[in-house]
Amino acid sequence: MQPTVQTLLDRRELDLTLLNPRPALPADALETAVVWAHSSDLADPTPFLDAGHVLLTTGTQFEASPDSAFASDYVRRLRATGIAALGFGTEVIRAGTPEALVAACIEQGLPVFEVPYRVPFIAIVRLVSDLIAEDAYARQAWALAAQRAISLAALRPDGLSATLGELSHRLGAWVGLIDAGGSLDREAPADGLGQPALGEVVGEARSMLRRGQRASRTLLAGEAVGAPQRITLQTLGSGASLRGVLAIGDSTELDQAGREVVTSVIALAGLALEQNRDLDRARGHLRSGLLRSILAGDSTLAERVALEMWGPLPSAPLRLAIADAPTAHVERLTELLELRVEERGGRLFFGRDDDTVVLVLEDADASLADEIAMEFELPVGVSDAVAADAVGLAHEQALRALERARETGSGVVAFDEISRQGVLAFLARTDARAVALATLAPLTEHDAAQGTALLATMRAWLEHGGQFDATAQSLGVHRHTVRSRVALAERLLGRDLSGFHARADLWAALLAVD
Repeated sequence: MQPTVQTLLDRRELDLTLLNPRPALPADALETAVVWAHSSDLADPTPFLDAGHVLLTTGTQFEASPDSAFASDYVRRLRATGIAALGFGTEVIRAGTPEALVAACIEQGLPVFEVPYRVPFIAIVRLVSDLIAEDAYARQAWALAAQRAISLAALRPDGLSATLGELSHRLGAWVGLIDAGGSLDREAPADGLGQPALGEVVGEARSMLRRGQRASRTLLAGEAVGAPQRITLQTLGSGASLRGVLAIGDSTELDQAGREVVTSVIALAGLALEQNRDLDRARGHLRSGLLRSILAGDSTLAERVALEMWGPLPSAPLRLAIADAPTAHVERLTELLELRVEERGGRLFFGRDDDTVVLVLEDADASLADEIAMEFELPVGVSDAVAADAVGLAHEQALRALERARETGSGVVAFDEISRQGVLAFLARTDARAVALATLAPLTEHDAAQGTALLATMRAWLEHGGQFDATAQSLGVHRHTVRSRVALAERLLGRDLSGFHARADLWAALLAVD
């Protein structure tokens, strides 16, 4: 530990006398770390001082200006600089410490002690220097011992958990690892960080992972419940492929030596997470090959391989979910899905298919599609629930649903949402929009120029099956008004809308521009 003001007062060979009443001092004033001791009799020595210094003086400046105003200004400048204490050497210039100086120190909460004539200032300076050197040596020895212990821990069967446990022990702080999927993977000690602080840490880690850039953050978690805890977060892995986030609770050991130990753990953890990268790629290629077999209707080989590597394939009824897999997210998405497979002991299969990821889910597990869409802000299409021998049909449904989901940018679209709208709604795709706009242009232009409501009237009329009375009631107009508007629309469109085909075509155009 670095020397403090109390350390100096406790050294019997210095025989220092504290002149402040202890109750009058600010809390922990005597525990302030002393970073150096310096002597000066200047009226304003602050240009040569820094926070944590102990100033030693024989009081020459007080012979020229003995009044209390000078003493008060003098102490105020010292306090503003942040010095740890003031030492007054007696019997050199004057006997005893000036009363005005003592009063100013008491009033402003600056520790002041008296140095007897027989104790030279150099003895105090040398002692401070020796104690600082001892502390530096002790911290380096601590860091070397900690790094050695952590290196040995990394060689154990579960090296990553052992490494984090050893770091937690050495720092006396909670340590957690948030995986690439944004979940707490492991922590030491177990349940060492309660809610809501843990939720805030995981939430911030997920934000860092979404940005996809190497970064470090300091988070004050748990403020809402009056128990704030300072947590440091550091991403693991390269910016192009973040593998997780290391979270470390506040610790008195996190000085320069402590940060060096943390840096070594970050390197070890990053290495441990990167070691399986090539294996992950090979496993991904295997998954893609097995997926093609499943989609082709031949799941025999996939069942055997999956059972050996991950667990049984999902049981029917099945759903297929297809998500876009942009390069920026593909590795983190894959790692999240591997974690979900492990949690389920199989019962979930996925694989890459060109620029998408295809998930084979049990019907009860369909909420995983929502998790993916929300976490990665991706469009996801989900099929209906089907039997095991209808996976090909489910794949086609999921692709159509994905196309619809892409129109909104992200989110989940289920195939049954499309099928409930009917075939016309499905045919009225984005590529039909231009044709639909041209078809409806005579109505929209007339409405804009004349202030009419032909487009709204035609929509309501078709929604009510071409019934004039029901349409009039819904619009709040007379049925003859509806008849005249429909007749005008027929003239503008150049179509007879009494037939089914013309009405169906107009309805498809309205759907396409919705």
